[in-house]
Amino acid sequence: MLKSKPALYWEKKGEEMVMELFQYVYRAVPAYGKFLRSNGVDTGKVKSYKDFLQVPPVSKKNYLSRYSAQQVSLDGTLNRPLVYTSTSGSTGSPFYFHRSFELDKKTSAIHELFFLHGGYKKDEPALVVVCFGMGVWIGGLITYQAFRIMQENGYNLSIITPGINKQEIFKVLKSVAPAFKNVILVGYPPFIKDIVDQAPAEGIDWGKIKPRFIFAAESFTENFRDYVAKKAAVRNIFLDTLNIYGTAELGAMAFETPLCILLRRLCMENKKLFEHIFGDIRKTPTLAQYIPSFIAFDSDNGNILVTGSNTIPLIRYQLGDRGGVYTFKDLTKHFKEFSIDVKSEAKKAKIGAYLYQLPFVYIHERDDLSTNLYGLQIYPEPIREALLHKPICSYLTGKFVLETKFDEKQDQYFIINLELQNGQKVTSLIKKLTLDLIVKNLKQKNSEYAELNKFLGKRSLPKLSFWAAGDTQYFKPGVKQKWVKK
Repeated sequence: MLKSKPALYWEKKGEEMVMELFQYVYRAVPAYGKFLRSNGVDTGKVKSYKDFLQVPPVSKKNYLSRYSAQQVSLDGTLNRPLVYTSTSGSTGSPFYFHRSFELDKKTSAIHELFFLHGGYKKDEPALVVVCFGMGVWIGGLITYQAFRIMQENGYNLSIITPGINKQEIFKVLKSVAPAFKNVILVGYPPFIKDIVDQAPAEGIDWGKIKPRFIFAAESFTENFRDYVAKKAAVRNIFLDTLNIYGTAELGAMAFETPLCILLRRLCMENKKLFEHIFGDIRKTPTLAQYIPSFIAFDSDNGNILVTGSNTIPLIRYQLGDRGGVYTFKDLTKHFKEFSIDVKSEAKKAKIGAYLYQLPFVYIHERDDLSTNLYGLQIYPEPIREALLHKPICSYLTGKFVLETKFDEKQDQYFIINLELQNGQKVTSLIKKLTLDLIVKNLKQKNSEYAELNKFLGKRSLPKLSFWAAGDTQYFKPGVKQKWVKK
C-alpha cells in the first residue's frame, strides 16, 4: 500500500481517521467530553476536517494533569491489559502512559519497513541489538516488542537487549554479531556514536559487521549521519539509517524514509531552499513521514499537534515541539519551485523504489525549557535546587543557562553557564562542590539521567562555565532570564 497509493489517498485517509477518532473519543473518554464542554465546543457542529482544525488542543497541563488516569482512558477504566511506560519526571512527578498491543503493532510496521529497506530476506538471519535504556521508559521496551512481533510474523531475526551498558554491547558485537550477516543497532544518536567510536579500541572491526542503525529521541545533523556512517562502514546512508520521531504518549509516530534523508540533504546544500521549506531557523530539523491511517499531525502557529489512537487517545495534542506539516504534493511542489524534481532526484540517488507519497512532518526544537543529553531531557529545576545549597549560594546568583554542544570529535555534552555574585571569584573547591551538588540532584530528580550516569560515568557530567555578574552574553541585566539556549 505504501508504494502503490497516491498522495491524495493518504490525505483523505488522514482526514477520515481523525474525524472517526474524534467522534469516538468524545463519547468513549469521559475526560475529553468534559474538556470539550468546558471549552464551549458543540460536537454536533464538527462535521468536516476544517471544523476539526478549530477544536482546541489538549496538553499535559490542560488535560492529562487535570483529570484522573481513569477519566483520560478509553471507557473511563483501566480494567484491560496495559503496558505502562513513564516520562522521566524531570518537571515534577513522572506521568505514566499506558498502551495496548495495537500501538506496538503500528510501531512494528515501521521497523519492518526499515528491515526490508536493507534488502534483507525474511528467512535470512539478522541480529537486532537494542541499545535504549530498558527501564520504565518507552524506547527500549517498544523497540523490543516491535521486533518481537516481526518474529511472530515469520522473520528470522534474533534480539538482544544490553540497554545502555556499553561493555555488554561490546561483548555482543564481539561474541554474537559475527555470526550474523545482518546486524541492526537501535539507540539514542549520541550513545550510538559513542559505541561506534569506542568499538575499535575494544577489538571490533566495523568493516566486518557493516551494521545498520535506527535512531530515536532527538534530531541530529547530516554531518553526524555521515560521521557515524563512515566510522561504522555503513553501506548506504539512505537505506541503512533511520531516525524515528516518537513519544511516550503515542509510540513511534513518524519516521525517516530514504526520501526524507535525501530531501533534507538537498536543503542543507541550499540555504534559500532550506529557509523556504523550514523557515528561518538555526537548528537542523528532523524531517519524517507518517502513516495517516495510524496517526495525524497538524500545526498551530508553529506548534506541532498530533492526533492518535491509544488506550489514552489524544486529539490535537500539544507535544511541545515546534515545526510544521506538509502533504506530499505540497512539499514536492516547493522543491519544484527551485527546479528540483523529487522523483528524478530519488532515481539519481537509487532510492526510486522507496518513494512513498505519505505526508511529512518536520520538527526543529522543543517548546519547553529543556536541553538534550543522549536522548533524554535535562530541565532547569533540579539545577536551580542544587544552587540553593550552602556554601555555593554565597558565590553564585542562582541564574544559569543550559546548552547542548558537540566537541571537535562530534561528541555530545551539556554545559551549564553559571553567574557569579558581584565581586566573587570561584575556587577549584567551589567548582568541585558545585558540580557534585548538581549531579547529585540530577540523579535524584531525573531517573533517566541516573541510569545514564551509571553507565557513562564522566561522559554524562556537565561542564561548568562561570561568568561575571551581569555578563551580557548570558546574563544581561534587565531582561527575562533564559534558562536554556537552543
